[in-house]
Amino acid sequence: MNHQKYSLKLQRLQELVITTLFSNIPTIALGTKLRNLIYRSIFSRLGSQVYIQSGAEFLNTSCIEIGDGVYIFRGVRLDAKGHSNNKLHLKNRVAIERNVDIGCMEDTYIQIEEDTFIGPNVCIAGPGDIKIGKHCMIASHSGIYANNHNFDDPKSPIRHQGITRKGIVIEDDCWLGHGVTVLDGVTIGKGSVIGAGAVVTKDIPPFSVAVGTPARVIKSRIARDLVKLSPD
Repeated sequence: MNHQKYSLKLQRLQELVITTLFSNIPTIALGTKLRNLIYRSIFSRLGSQVYIQSGAEFLNTSCIEIGDGVYIFRGVRLDAKGHSNNKLHLKNRVAIERNVDIGCMEDTYIQIEEDTFIGPNVCIAGPGDIKIGKHCMIASHSGIYANNHNFDDPKSPIRHQGITRKGIVIEDDCWLGHGVTVLDGVTIGKGSVIGAGAVVTKDIPPFSVAVGTPARVIKSRIARDLVKLSPD
């Protein structure tokens, strides 16, 4: 156990030294190329042609896997610390805009599939597993939270009552508008559109348009004759 703690501390020291030295090199060709070259020694995987702007922060990089052609802009924070079983995986051509915060906690797997765009100031947080599919667009200031606090006992502080963690799935080709909140235990079906400011508290069927607080489906994107043919 002591050897494991020492190894983790050594790994974190290496991570801090490398990211401190290279994270703030200006985002010109030299800065980007240096980060790509040096960061390969600390990440679980760092693909080819990855663009990392200056000022991005990474924690527990040995649990972070980044695919080819990924864009990570200034102020992004990718945090996989807390447990060796955590995994944060950005697949090919994912784009993470400014000031996005993505965090695991314990035994958490956060996966963002190919060609998905995450807008500025989005928060994506475990500890429940989170999967965001291919070709999704998550607009700015949205929040995706895979946990919920227990609060049944009014005599005990809520922070001491523990949490639930069911996980969240956002299937392929979904568009979440500005300021959408997705709560734990929800699946948003393929091809769905969630209107700005909506709070998603329950599953959304594929190809739906949903708005409001809590979010409710107002129409389907599928032609009416096809809806009639679809199973209940």
